[in-house]
Amino acid sequence: MIGFYNYTVVPTYISLVSSVFGIISAMNGKPTIAIFCLMISGLLDMFDGKIARTRKRTEAEKNFGIQLDSLCDLVCFGVLPTTIGFALGLRHILSTSIFAVYILGALIRLAYFNVMEEERQKSTDEVRKYYDGLPVTTVALILPFLYGFKSLIGKYFPQVYGGMLLLIAILFISKIKIRKPGWTGLIIMMAIGALEIAFIVLMSLLR
Repeated sequence: MIGFYNYTVVPTYISLVSSVFGIISAMNGKPTIAIFCLMISGLLDMFDGKIARTRKRTEAEKNFGIQLDSLCDLVCFGVLPTTIGFALGLRHILSTSIFAVYILGALIRLAYFNVMEEERQKSTDEVRKYYDGLPVTTVALILPFLYGFKSLIGKYFPQVYGGMLLLIAILFISKIKIRKPGWTGLIIMMAIGALEIAFIVLMSLLR
C-alpha cells in the first residue's frame, strides 16, 4: 500500500473520520452533533504535531505529514462548517456564495501554509512560533462558542452564522500574525472547549 503508516498519522485519520461523521449528521439535519464532531477534530489537531515530533521521521515522512494534515484540515475545518450552515437553513444563493468564499479562503490559507512551512523547514529545525493569518483550526473553538448562543439569538442565528463564516474567511487570508500556543495555551483552549460543550448542553436543556 502507498503512504506512510505509523502512530503519528493516527490522530489525523481519526480527526477526518470524526468530521465525515459530522458532515453526514449535518446533512441529516443534526447540526448539534456536527458541532461536537467539529470540536473533536479540533482537539485531535491540537496534538497531532506534537505527537509527530516524538518520532524521528525521514524528509518524505515529514512532507507526507504536512500534506496529510492540510488535506484533512480542508475537510474538517473547511467543508464541515459549511454543511453545518446548510443544516441551519442557509440554502439560498447568497449562502452558497458565502460557503464557496469560506472554503476557498481555507484552501488558500492551507496551501500557503504548506509552501511556507516547507521553505521554513529547509532553513531551520525550530518549532514555528507565529502563524500568518488565522489558522483554519481555530473554527473548532469559534463556531462552537457561537453555536452556544443559538437559542438566545433565535431565528436570526443562521444569518449570524453565515456572517461569521464570511468574516473568518477574510481572516484566513489576512496578514495578521498569531502566536502559536504552547502547552499552556493548549490547556487553556481545552478548558474553553470543555466550557463550550457544557454551555451547548445547558442551552439545549433549557430550550
